[in-house]
Order: sequence, then structure tokens, then C-alpha cells
Amino acid sequence: MSTTTAEAFTHPALLYRDDDEYLAGTVPFIREGLAAGEPVAVAVPAGNLALIRDALGADAERILLRDMMVAGRNPGRIIPTVLLAFANAHPGRRVRLIGEPIWAGRSATEYPACAQHEALINAAFTGRPATILCPYNTRLLDPAWIEDAYKTHPIMIDAEGGFDSIHYDEPVAVAAAFNLPLPDPPPHAATVTVDVFALPAVRRMVAEHAHRAGLPPQRTTDLVLAVNELTTNTVRHGGGTGKLALWTDDDQLVCQLADNGRLTDPLAGRIPVPPDALGGGRGLLLVNQLCDLVRVHTTSGGTTIRAYLHR
Repeated sequence: MSTTTAEAFTHPALLYRDDDEYLAGTVPFIREGLAAGEPVAVAVPAGNLALIRDALGADAERILLRDMMVAGRNPGRIIPTVLLAFANAHPGRRVRLIGEPIWAGRSATEYPACAQHEALINAAFTGRPATILCPYNTRLLDPAWIEDAYKTHPIMIDAEGGFDSIHYDEPVAVAAAFNLPLPDPPPHAATVTVDVFALPAVRRMVAEHAHRAGLPPQRTTDLVLAVNELTTNTVRHGGGTGKLALWTDDDQLVCQLADNGRLTDPLAGRIPVPPDALGGGRGLLLVNQLCDLVRVHTTSGGTTIRAYLHR
């Protein structure tokens, strides 16, 4: 089955077991795009990026290569800054991308955000002229993660060829299945109530906590800016008050804000907001850019957003 069809958007998953199957599924895909005059981008983990670069030879100079472990460390920023950024840079043209957001080093904490990302690609690119191929290592990844790939990709490709996924489901519904409750902050977490009067003190508290935790100066600045965006959203859209918690967990600093607001747009924080657009929508987008992971749990009773920064 061809991965390029008459449909505006196609989103196949490539199931591979080793380097040979990986290259057999990716290199012809890239060269097919180049032959068709399509702009091509590849965003995969560093080891696989090297494999593709070496296999392409001189053709590697004709495509955009990005290390997904850097560009997509936080799954929430892949759609706006990797996929849509490339598509928007080539208006009026069909684009071809390889994106590998789920690799063997991903943690169970990161995975729900990864699965939501894979589902929401289908919503973000509806009607757009693009093909996005997503590789999955069936030998190293959790089998449950492979099963989820069948729900988030309408087309599957393996060593035998391509086939339709009978388990593919509506993107927003699949993403909602990973809207999971977050465990409570640990007892030692520093907490503070957030309201309009507390915002300056909250920023100072966050900076002091980050300094004590050993966060580098630039990352401290990132954290303060991210928390400022979250707390401002709470004041404006989350019922006016919320609870902020901060703690360290192994090699990362974790920040959580809980309030009474509800996120109703599943693509919030994933779609760039035009510079001339009125209203909000930029806060969570910026938080996704600044943080290494963002997890969200939202219900009719309130929303909890948890952001992680590595030290």
C-alpha cells in the first residue's frame, strides 16, 4: 500500500524490528518524496537519525534533519514546533515528514502525553497536504504502546507491506482516553495558594525553589516564565484561584498548578496562535516550549497541569 494517496493527509505507522527494517521503511519513503518534489523533514532519535543520514548519502543535504530527543523532548511541542512549523514553511505544497516521538527511553510518565500527541496529529493536520510517517520499534517498546499505535494511525506498515488499521479511532476520543488523573504531590512539596494578589510572591518563590534545587540560571528563568503563564491563566480563566506545588523528583523539578477551570480544546497548547489573533491561547503553548514534559488532567471539576524541567 502506498503511503501517499489522493487524500490530503495520511498518517502511517512503521512497525520495525531492527535497523534493516527501519531503513527499508524510511529511506525509500524519503527518496519517494524527493522524487516528487516534496519538502522532506526527519525528526527521530539521534541514533536513528545517524542511520538515515548515512544511508541517504548526499541526499541527506536535501532534507531537514532534527534530533527528536531534543526537538520533541516534550511531546506537547512536537505538533507546533516540528510538524506544523515545517508544513507552514512550505505553504501550498505537500510535505513529507518522519516523526518518531516514542522511543525505548521514554518513561511511563511521559507516555500518556506521547499517545495524546500521536492521536492529535490527525486532528491538527485534517485537510492539510502532508504525509507523516511514525516509526515504532516493536522489539524494544512496550507491547501496549504498539497496540495504541493501531488506534492513532489509520495505516500500518511492516516488513510485509501496508494495511489499514481496523483499530483506528476518532482522534479526540483516543486522546481523551489518556486524560489520566495525576498522583498527588509528595508530602514534602512546597505549596502556595495562587490569586491575583499573590503572583509576584509566587514568582519569587519559584525562583528561590529552583535555585535551591540546582536548576541552571536559564532553566530557572524558563520555569519562572512557565509558572507565570500558568498562574496568570488560573487568575483569568481558572476561577481566579488555584494551588501551586513544587518539588524535586530525581533529576527533575516538578511544578503543578490545580484550579477550577476546564480545558475544552484538546489542541490547546499545540496550535500556534497567529500574532494578530485576539484573546488568549498562547500561555499553554509557551509552557510546552519551555518545559521538558507537560501533563494535563482536566474534568468538569477542574484542571491540573504538571510541568517537568530537568536539572
